[in-house]
Amino acid sequence: MIVVENVSRSFGPVRAVDDISFVANDGRITGLLGHNGAGKSTTLRILSTVLRADSGRALVDGHDCARDSLAVRRSLGVLPHASGLYATLTGRENIRYYGRLHGMRGAPLESAIEELVERLGLGAVVDRRAKGYSQGERLKVALARALIHRPRTVILDEPTNGLDVNAVRMLRELLRELRASGRCILFSSHVMQEVAALCDHIVIISGGRVVVSGTPGEILEHTGATDLEEAFVRAADAERAE
Repeated sequence: MIVVENVSRSFGPVRAVDDISFVANDGRITGLLGHNGAGKSTTLRILSTVLRADSGRALVDGHDCARDSLAVRRSLGVLPHASGLYATLTGRENIRYYGRLHGMRGAPLESAIEELVERLGLGAVVDRRAKGYSQGERLKVALARALIHRPRTVILDEPTNGLDVNAVRMLRELLRELRASGRCILFSSHVMQEVAALCDHIVIISGGRVVVSGTPGEILEHTGATDLEEAFVRAADAERAE
């Protein structure tokens, strides 16, 4: 479970995140939506403990992101916007390295790697160096790396960006499986089709502020729109115009 309470963060004179609050529950997929520069990535980096908030509080599975960052990292699986694979390592070596960072060793680690290789269809590429991977192959290895320690909470920053249809379908299926297992999933996206297909709860931010949140049905009712794309445009643009 993720709890964000009155979180703000500035970069010099720029207020990237301005007193935002929301909750992402276990067993749910929560979408974090906003225009470029709305504050999505800053929020995800605060939750991932890469950045510290200037004020407010962010909790992951009950652990304070500022005060107990190591416990937060143990609970989290993170897929950043750029996959960040080590290019000279094979896919298996990338996954194994992250498993070891999380304290996994020996047979349990190797068994977990094999399980993810099979689930994500990585058998043909996992022992090749990451340098030559396609976008979809990089995504799959980065996902395996994020999930190797079986985290309770998963954060994904624009995970479908640049993927082909097959890779998008694979990701959808995996996220639904994670939701069914009771995990908390928070992801940002610009693709309304993915949001409509996956999200149980949506948080729309604009100008660093939450402008509306709720179930897809509640978002449509609040904005008076007939589809989520129009609802997003109305909510986000209304805030930008003020």
